[in-house]
Amino acid sequence: MARRTKHTRGTTPPTLTAESPCPCGLPAPYGECCGRFHSGEGAAPTAELLMRSRYSAFVAHDAAYLLRTWHSSTRPRHLELDPGMQWTSLEIVATTDGSAFHSKGTVTFRARYRHHGKRGELHEHSNFERENGAWVYVDGTFIE
Repeated sequence: MARRTKHTRGTTPPTLTAESPCPCGLPAPYGECCGRFHSGEGAAPTAELLMRSRYSAFVAHDAAYLLRTWHSSTRPRHLELDPGMQWTSLEIVATTDGSAFHSKGTVTFRARYRHHGKRGELHEHSNFERENGAWVYVDGTFIE
């Protein structure tokens, strides 16, 4: 999901309210789930929750949050999200480490999407580290 893309005509991202179902798939409303991380009220306590919140940020086209939660050594200067991309579901396949007791962790996931009406799936193994005490995305490897 860390792809840098150019703007093209597309769809408007969904409007998420505090009461909306959270796009990350957990059974909590957006405001109690990923929304609190997006607003800066808190920081994701695990690599998996950071992954979920980043997925939700892609759904909401929140480039500022994505940049804020990207490791300083791999973060791009700018991030333009493709408005033709609609993320439709997230499945966490596996996690390794990434808890409050770790400094590194991995999350393997499948994210399904529609891009200009065509369905697709992104399967990635993502690496996370703590930077200044907070979990951040480092990089990922696409799985075919």
